[in-house]
Amino acid sequence: MDQRKIGKFLKELRTEKKLTQEQMAEKFYVTNRSVSRWENGNNMPDLDILIEISDYFKVDLREILNGERNDFVNKEEKDTILKAIDYTNDKALKCNKRIRICNGIAMLLVAGNVLLKDSSLYTDIKAMPTILDVTQGIAIGMLLVGLIMSSRYGASIRAFKKRLFKKEEKID
Repeated sequence: MDQRKIGKFLKELRTEKKLTQEQMAEKFYVTNRSVSRWENGNNMPDLDILIEISDYFKVDLREILNGERNDFVNKEEKDTILKAIDYTNDKALKCNKRIRICNGIAMLLVAGNVLLKDSSLYTDIKAMPTILDVTQGIAIGMLLVGLIMSSRYGASIRAFKKRLFKKEEKID
C-alpha cells in the first residue's frame, strides 16, 4: 500500500469535484490539515472515513487503497459487452425492417386512396366513400404503428447504450 499514491488519488478525486481541502474536511468532519496530510501521503484516513470517501466519490474502496482507478475489463466482460452490442444491432435491423413495411403499406393505401378519389369509379360506386374512409384510417393507423415502434425502439436502445457506456469506456 503506497500512501503517496493513495494521497495523490485522493487529491485527484477532490479536485474532480472542485472541492478545496477545507470543503472536503467539512464533509468528513476532519481538519483541513488532516486532508493535507492524506494528500501528501504522510497519513491515512481511518477506515470509517475511507468508506465515507468511497461512497461520496463513487469509487470502490479497493481503488482508493490501490491509489488508482481500475480501468481494466476482464475478457469475459468484454465479450459480453460485444455480444450485447451485436444483439442490439441485429434488433435494430429487424425493427427498422418492420417500420419500413408499416410505412410502405401506409403509403400504398394513401396512394390508392388518392388514385381512387380521382378516378371515374368514385362517382359510380355508392359505397366508395366508406371504403376510402376505411383505407385512410388504416393508412393513418399503419403510420402511427411505425412511429410508435420507432420511438419505443429508439428509447430502449438509448437506455441500453447509456447503461453500457461506462463499460465501453473501460474497454478503450
